[in-house]
Amino acid sequence: MGAQLRIYRRRMRSVKATKKITKAMELISASRIVKAQQRVTASTPYANELTRAVSAVASFSSTNHPLTTAHENPRRAAILIISADRGMAGAYSTNAIKEGEKLAALLRERGLQVSNFLVGRKAVNYYKFRNREMAGTWTGFSDNPTYENAKEVATALLSAFLADSTDSKTGVDEIHIIFTQFRSMLTQEATAKRMIPLEVVESSAPVSSALLPMYEFEPNAAEVLNALLPRYIEARIFNAMLQSAASEHAARRRAMKSATDNAEDLIKSLTRLANAARQAEITQEISEIVGGADALASASAGSE
Repeated sequence: MGAQLRIYRRRMRSVKATKKITKAMELISASRIVKAQQRVTASTPYANELTRAVSAVASFSSTNHPLTTAHENPRRAAILIISADRGMAGAYSTNAIKEGEKLAALLRERGLQVSNFLVGRKAVNYYKFRNREMAGTWTGFSDNPTYENAKEVATALLSAFLADSTDSKTGVDEIHIIFTQFRSMLTQEATAKRMIPLEVVESSAPVSSALLPMYEFEPNAAEVLNALLPRYIEARIFNAMLQSAASEHAARRRAMKSATDNAEDLIKSLTRLANAARQAEITQEISEIVGGADALASASAGSE
């Protein structure tokens, strides 16, 4: 009985130590979410306005720019998957990887080859374990990305897009991105979007109710697109990284809170079992004492 009590107490110490770790990680993630949300809020208007500017140049000019014109016979598409560097964030990375798998299947149904560009160790390890080819990998900044990180990724993707897909194995005709969109503290959604060729959304307002603006491009529309589109790609990737970072912190906080609550429940259960084992041990000891006393009393009576 004493051995069973020692086992319960040892497990209680182990669970309490784990609870301290999960509680600390929960508090750390909770403190980082606020800053991550602020960065998302600050970057989203810039990315949206830059997208509107690029759409305006593409809509109101007759220039066929390679970044806004779809290829007639696309051969290869790039998928950028943004995941986490660390675990203990629930299904955060798994959802992004699954969304990438779905998108890759759809692209292959169209007859396209897929080049995978991965951000985060979770996605890299997933593809490495399955011996899949990776066109580019970046790790070490998933929970706190900088604009320089986004610029590095954007440069690699643009280089692949500008390369000829018919003559080069690294060239791509489309660029898609998989990231986790931060909607609230409780809701984060893995999202797939096409970045290049740019999907231009023209105004649906009737001509009679809205006057279309007149645009003048200096030196010309092609030069304006050459300057704007790289910035557009960088801004969209940076915003996606920030959205994913906020989602990662929220998912980790939720996962660690669940782990802490489970640890508390397990501690209560083990405490009850330990108390029951201790009570049984005390009862057995009392029974042995009473039995020994009766035996002594019987022996003394017999000797008389």
